[in-house]
Amino acid sequence: MTASTDLAVPRRTRPAAPGPHQAPPQPLEGSPELLRAVFRQHAAGVAVITARGARPVGFTATSLNSVAADPPMISFGVGTGSSSWPVLAEAGHVGVHVLAEDQRDLAATFARSGADRFAPPTRWRTGPEGVPLLDGVLAWLVCRVVARVPAGDHRIVLGQVVAGDPSGAGRPLLYHQGRFNALRD
Repeated sequence: MTASTDLAVPRRTRPAAPGPHQAPPQPLEGSPELLRAVFRQHAAGVAVITARGARPVGFTATSLNSVAADPPMISFGVGTGSSSWPVLAEAGHVGVHVLAEDQRDLAATFARSGADRFAPPTRWRTGPEGVPLLDGVLAWLVCRVVARVPAGDHRIVLGQVVAGDPSGAGRPLLYHQGRFNALRD
């Protein structure tokens, strides 16, 4: 009898839940595909990050995190291959915008490669520190960039909050299973 090599091949379909006397499925080896598959299961809030350059830049992010309360700091990830990275690599300040559930089109615009993200119908103005601020969002912050930490093909940007407004109305937009979604009660 020879040993089976089936366990060495990663499964691409979701196996049935193990019964009381079955071993759980073997974990898959770490890969970009595994990371994407796992994070499709994770619902995340949707934000747009903006910065001022020769022209304003911005992108949709689901990697926004609160880092510290004192001093107030946030973080987000940005790909070094993104069209926004050259400006973000030099920006002293960034805008962070928490999107409302009715802003799917805005999220899609800032996620689309090659789009003129600040053209109509996008409504925006220049805010503190010259940062482009989007109108009608649930909340926004302006943050001073304090660090850019290398992380593979991305950078983790740390920002200290210098101004903001949490007074927008509505519920947050979420990203789950590769789609923008709303909260359900």
